[in-house]
Amino acid sequence: MSVLAGRLTGKTALVTGGSRGIGRGITERLGREGARVAVHYGSNETAAKETVGAIEEAGGSAFAIGAELGVPGDAAALWAEFDKRAQGLDILVNNAGTAVSDPFEKLREDEYERVFALNAKAPFFVTQLGAQRLRDGGRIINISSGLSHASVMPHLVAYSMTKGALDVFTRDLSKVLGPRGITVNAVAPGIVDTDINADWLRASDEAWAGAAAMSALGRVGTPADIADVVAFLASDDGRWVTGQWIDATGGSLA
Repeated sequence: MSVLAGRLTGKTALVTGGSRGIGRGITERLGREGARVAVHYGSNETAAKETVGAIEEAGGSAFAIGAELGVPGDAAALWAEFDKRAQGLDILVNNAGTAVSDPFEKLREDEYERVFALNAKAPFFVTQLGAQRLRDGGRIINISSGLSHASVMPHLVAYSMTKGALDVFTRDLSKVLGPRGITVNAVAPGIVDTDINADWLRASDEAWAGAAAMSALGRVGTPADIADVVAFLASDDGRWVTGQWIDATGGSLA
């Protein structure tokens, strides 16, 4: 698919966890809109390079940057890599995350710490340092989850808590950065067909049908469904939307 008319031409974007799943969908979509995209990866450099290649094949511009998130000094390491390849930023998408699937009674402290470090702490400090590079009128988009508003999967309680924290961060940060014309929003996917979900989602026809039935639209979401919402918020069309939690669950919460 070739580059579109270019609502984001001349813009620079960074997408954390941008090499797989929803993150890859977002990076490719922003690239098709004309943005130069920094594709962040934690450990899978091969996947990041493949994503960069896909964006460039479509006529866009991208580069990969590696940094492990969820560890001390992670934000500084990420931006040090970014600064080697770009000057200034227009769009920051905090997408990198992980989940731990354990019931409340069995969740270990180290698992709890790990999911909070990557899903809540890392976006805070990545954004804190990123705001110094973000140009006035820029965009911050946090990838939340429908689970922060509905307890449909209690075994993911720690994950849901991290996304609730990200939602609060989104609202508060919109007030902090609003005077600079920077919008801050959260996009909340429902069940999306990614490799992370593949083990259970594609385990049987029944599992797939059950997931599809949760949506008012009767199907499972795709990375492109989420990426299109992000592209809107990243563009000038989304200039009057800030501090919002955008339900992108396909009506799963209706």
